[in-house]
Amino acid sequence: MDIKQYMQGLGQRAKVSARVMVQATTTQKNNAVIAIADNIQEHRVALIKANVEDLKRAKANNLDATLLDRLELTDSRINDMTEGLNQIAALPDPVGTITDLAMRPTGIQVGNMRVPLGVVGIIYESRPNVTADAAGLCIKSGNATILRGGSEAFNSNQAIVKCIHTGLIAADLPQDAVQMIATTDRATVGELLNMSAFIDVIIPRGGKGLIERISAEARLPVIKHLDGICHVYIDKDADIEKAVRIALNAKTQRYGTCNTMECLLVARSIASATLDKLAPLYKDAGVEIRGCKESASMFNDVRLATDEDYGTEYLAPVLSLKIVTDVDEAMQHIAKFGSQHTDAIVTENITTARRFLREVDSSSVMVNASTRFADGFEYGLGAEIGISTDKFHARGPVGLEGLTSKKYIVLGEGHIRT
Repeated sequence: MDIKQYMQGLGQRAKVSARVMVQATTTQKNNAVIAIADNIQEHRVALIKANVEDLKRAKANNLDATLLDRLELTDSRINDMTEGLNQIAALPDPVGTITDLAMRPTGIQVGNMRVPLGVVGIIYESRPNVTADAAGLCIKSGNATILRGGSEAFNSNQAIVKCIHTGLIAADLPQDAVQMIATTDRATVGELLNMSAFIDVIIPRGGKGLIERISAEARLPVIKHLDGICHVYIDKDADIEKAVRIALNAKTQRYGTCNTMECLLVARSIASATLDKLAPLYKDAGVEIRGCKESASMFNDVRLATDEDYGTEYLAPVLSLKIVTDVDEAMQHIAKFGSQHTDAIVTENITTARRFLREVDSSSVMVNASTRFADGFEYGLGAEIGISTDKFHARGPVGLEGLTSKKYIVLGEGHIRT
């Protein structure tokens, strides 16, 4: 296969499809997304069969446990995929929405209109559910997309794309609006990153190495996040029972996700009472704790943490722990070691909570809630195409609005400038 020629063909077809998608009605787009959800449900046995083949190959290649977990398609995850698609279909269509329309002294009206980005290139690893999420979001937001899934999920992704194409055709939309690269050749990634003539933005979802490469090599805009070093700070005015429940869930509900807590900060005045309850629960869950000198002196099982530990996204049953004086020291720690992904405070003090919300510079900041809520599905976006810790063009979970842009529109009645 001539990779360059193959990729250019994908780009050309995507560009043509994007022109069709911008004309698509909301009803057409919704019908396509719902049909995709129905097809996935109907073909769940085939999807799981394809996924089993991927899992066998991945295990033979010694893929680590975190990636195996992300790769696996269960009945529950298939249900989540279809539920996400149905939620996307139920959301308001942002395309064509006009806001901020105002009359100028000259008599013209000036406003903003939401429009699709055009062609979105998405590069991701392991998770086959991203294929359905990305397709649904791009279709609803009027974009075309080229998907480059990880080689470990090749069979799963190809099976899902068949369901997507059937849904697009049923809604009288071009199946080339969603194209999956049909080869595992890594040269396709390099080509994709340089196709500025066809692609308007790249969105990577995967490990730090992948995203660093894409950020360095891309010759077009990238929406990304590198790390998910998420914190929970238990304030001196926290409800201890609430704090224990949140801190346990944030770490142990699922280890291999970017919104899992990697570092727990506890105010000194409440540390003993809180950690006496939390530490045994972490031990029962098999979580290794790497803590500061103060916390290490309190519990035998706490290993002394280094600065490298505090700056690590473990994606595993390992937790950094630090006892701090107050919210100021907690926020200083987050500013030094955090990745601007998701950080939470547990407190009953509304003034402290508002300071934390205002001063912590992350894409999601929470009060009295687990960091595990930081995703598009939980935020009511239907699904997400990724998390952005950038400050331009989108930040946080990227849903429909994040896949659109604005253009100025001007309404006049024969007005001329004098």
